[in-house]
Amino acid sequence: MRTVIWLVLLFTVAVVAATGFGRNDALVSVYWSGWRFDVSLNIFLLVLVAACVALVVVFNSINALISLPARAHQWRVLRRERAAQAALREALAESYGGRYSRAHKAALTAMGIQDDTPELVRDEEFRVLAHLLAAGSLHRLQDRSRRDEQLRRALRLIKRTGASRSADEGARLLAAEWALDDRDAERALELLAELPPGVARRSQALRLKLQAARLADQPAEALRTARLLAKHQAFSKTAAQGLLRSLAVDVLNAARDADQLRRAWQGFDPADRRDPHVAAHAAARAAALGAADSARAWLRPFWDRIDELATDERAAVAHALVAAADGITIDWLPRLEFAVQGHPNEPAVAYAVGSVFAERQLWGKARRLLEQAAQDDALSPAARRHAWQLLARLADDESDPQRAALCHAEAAQIA
Repeated sequence: MRTVIWLVLLFTVAVVAATGFGRNDALVSVYWSGWRFDVSLNIFLLVLVAACVALVVVFNSINALISLPARAHQWRVLRRERAAQAALREALAESYGGRYSRAHKAALTAMGIQDDTPELVRDEEFRVLAHLLAAGSLHRLQDRSRRDEQLRRALRLIKRTGASRSADEGARLLAAEWALDDRDAERALELLAELPPGVARRSQALRLKLQAARLADQPAEALRTARLLAKHQAFSKTAAQGLLRSLAVDVLNAARDADQLRRAWQGFDPADRRDPHVAAHAAARAAALGAADSARAWLRPFWDRIDELATDERAAVAHALVAAADGITIDWLPRLEFAVQGHPNEPAVAYAVGSVFAERQLWGKARRLLEQAAQDDALSPAARRHAWQLLARLADDESDPQRAALCHAEAAQIA
């Protein structure tokens, strides 16, 4: 396409030249000191154009000769800048390759080239990145003192020169990550707290905060942070559910009395309180702390919709109800009978309902369910042992020592 355009322009110039200069009888007379020189207009125009071109070439040559030292200086500066950039890229590549000593040396080389070139000293962001690369390499080499010195220099340079926000945020996130590697949770949380609100809500900052909170044994803060990460879809659905459940259990285990446990439960996100496994663990903890009424209140919504739960969820709430069966009221009996009718082959449901019937001294209903649970190997050994012990108590109440002894023997044989 470019060739076609040039050909069209060439033909246009040829046509214009033929039209303008083909029949030109004009003369140009030049007078100089009594001399007269006549020349055709065509030749005069050609000479004039040639003279202009010659003048332009001469002026450009003189300008190039005069500016040669400045251009040579610019070339040397550009060469040193390229060398500094190459050293910085080498430091980054060596760091990715695991050659941390070489990466540190390359970063120092880049800073040395910048120091020796006054024109490059004003590039503060370049120096900040070099300091961070050097600090990262020293961190991998476990040289904490020199790493911290490089980090302090980078932060001072950012504060003094007002370098880009990205460099400042990156430096603080890296410092928090290094503090976590050093198992210094307090330092990591302090650095993360200094971040602007927008940066603190980024996934990387939240991940670091989650690790720091868990390391500092702050399960409540870790749970809130994990909830934010889950909303940002930082984990898969299954991983998020498992992590949130684990952290909620840690929060419940941290409670030392029933009041603390109630406050922890009320502080949970509604999604956590709707988790059957979390509610079951909370109920078991409440029962262990002497708050069986609270435990049953937390379990009641799940027993009201027992058919909607998965098998493992029904098993969890069933075991929790056994722990909270002490003092259970009669209003629980209809929903328990409904549950055992709907799931007659699930040993956990039979175990829970049988234990509640035994607590209410409904021994006739309890015996069949407890025998079913005690003989089912799918139930946990502790639950089967407890079922045999309840059957032994039932036999004692019925004055049947032989059957009581048999039940105790069965319980003792369960490993």
